[in-house]
Amino acid sequence: MTVSNPANDLDTLPPAMAFQTLLLLLLAVVVGAIAGALVLPQWAPALSETLLGPAPKAYWYLSRASAVVAYVLLWMSIILGLTLTNKMARIWPGGPVVFDLHQHTSLLGLAAALFHGLILMGDRYIAYSLTTVLTPFASVDYRPFWVGLGQIGFYLLALVGLSFYARKWMGPRLWRVVHYLSFGVFALALLHGIMAGTDTAAPAVAFMYWASGGSVVFLTLQRVLVTGGTPARGR
Repeated sequence: MTVSNPANDLDTLPPAMAFQTLLLLLLAVVVGAIAGALVLPQWAPALSETLLGPAPKAYWYLSRASAVVAYVLLWMSIILGLTLTNKMARIWPGGPVVFDLHQHTSLLGLAAALFHGLILMGDRYIAYSLTTVLTPFASVDYRPFWVGLGQIGFYLLALVGLSFYARKWMGPRLWRVVHYLSFGVFALALLHGIMAGTDTAAPAVAFMYWASGGSVVFLTLQRVLVTGGTPARGR
C-alpha cells in the first residue's frame, strides 16, 4: 500500500489567493495610503490638523505599526514554509491548509510592507516622496543604508509572492531557487527592523526579533541536518 506524502501533493494546488484578489488588495493599499498621506491634508486641512495636531506623528505611528505587522506575517510565512519542507510535513495532518496559510501570510505581508512605505509620505518630519519610498538607498535624511536594505527586501518579497502565480511555468528547480530568496528577504527585514526601526530598544520588540530570528535559524538547521537540505516538492 502506497502512503501519500502530503508535502508532495502540494504541487497540484492552485494559488491560495486569486491573482485578481491580490491586485485588488495591493490597489486598495496604494489608494488608501495615498489618500491618507497626500489627499486628506490637501482636501481637508482643518480636519487633518484637528486629528493630527501641529506636528503630526500619526503617519509615523501607522508606518511603525504596519512594519511590525509585515514582519510578523513574513516570519509566519517562513516558519510555515520550513515546516512543509522537512519531515514534519509527513505527519502534518493539514498540509494543504498550511500551504495556503504560507501563501496568504506572504502576500498579506507584501501588502503590509507596501503600506508601511507609502504612508510615510504623509509624515512631515521625514518628508518622503514617492521616489524616495520606491528607490532603494534614496533616503538620504534617515539611515539610507538600512532603509535601502528594507526596500530591496520588499522587491524580493514581491518576486517571491508573484512566483506563486507563475509556478507551473517555472518548473520545480527554478521554483526552489526563487523561494530560497525568502531567507534573504527575512534577513533583510530583520536587519532593516533592528537598524532602521525606532522601537528596537523596546523589550517587546527586541523579544520579537530574538524569538523570530532564533526560530527561523532553528528550523533551517533542523531541515539541513535532518533532511539533508532537500526541500519537499511542495515548497
